[in-house]
Amino acid sequence: MSTDLWNLTSDSLGFFSLYQDAGWFEQYTWALFKALSHMLCIGYGRFPPNSLSEAWMTAISMMAGATCYAIVVGHAAALIQSFDVSKRRYRDKMKQVEEYMSYRKLPRKLRRKIVDYYEHRYNGKCFNEKEIMQEISECLRDQIINFNCRALVASVPFFSFGDENFVSDVLRRLQFEVFQPGDAIIKQGTCGTKMYFVREGTATIIDKDGSILDTFSEGTYFGALSLYLTAMVVEPSREFLAYYFGDFRASGADDFASYPLVLSNVIAVLRLQAVQPNVYLVGEFPPVAS
Repeated sequence: MSTDLWNLTSDSLGFFSLYQDAGWFEQYTWALFKALSHMLCIGYGRFPPNSLSEAWMTAISMMAGATCYAIVVGHAAALIQSFDVSKRRYRDKMKQVEEYMSYRKLPRKLRRKIVDYYEHRYNGKCFNEKEIMQEISECLRDQIINFNCRALVASVPFFSFGDENFVSDVLRRLQFEVFQPGDAIIKQGTCGTKMYFVREGTATIIDKDGSILDTFSEGTYFGALSLYLTAMVVEPSREFLAYYFGDFRASGADDFASYPLVLSNVIAVLRLQAVQPNVYLVGEFPPVAS
């Protein structure tokens, strides 16, 4: 091929005739420059086409180069998008949330609170955890749940007295909830239907005059009265508030229906605390009968 190119006249291909006697490095350098110019469609190289045949060759070269360039860019874009899919999904979700807030014309303070909620709940990564958990086997699902809730199990004495099946069943039914500072977890005069386990953060009981009656921190729980009452009515003078960002696990009365012994122990402790509030500390339960 190179021999045929050197026999071309200067009128047909001035590029090759100019560098016919040049060294191989210079020849390949200018050839690469011309090829890249055609591929990127930024020019003809150092010399424009001087004849009809050269114009056709240049056109074919530019079309082939543009095609290769598009393929390379497409593969590179797909490769970049395949990195850290969770962050990309989080950004897409936040854009959707921002568009929704703009469409509803929400006030700035409420928008900031919504953004803070998403930032704390997802930590910059968004997964379809429900779909993932449904696709895997039950054995793997239980192992993942036990691993994710290991800190909760270790910090809540309520679980230390239950057998493995009881703990696994309850953890499987827990629902993850996030509350922000100032959020009313249980409002005054409302019916409480959930028991909350505090995984992170602090919740306080606020009296109607604003005084703090009690505080629940990591490893404690509240709302246990709803386990054996159809509707637990919170005293009108009390309200459960999130003190700062907190992660809570909520459980309902139906989650304990299959474990009457555990439920009976819970009721016994609540009755004892009603008579002698200082008998058991928050989070302490007597051993479950085997």
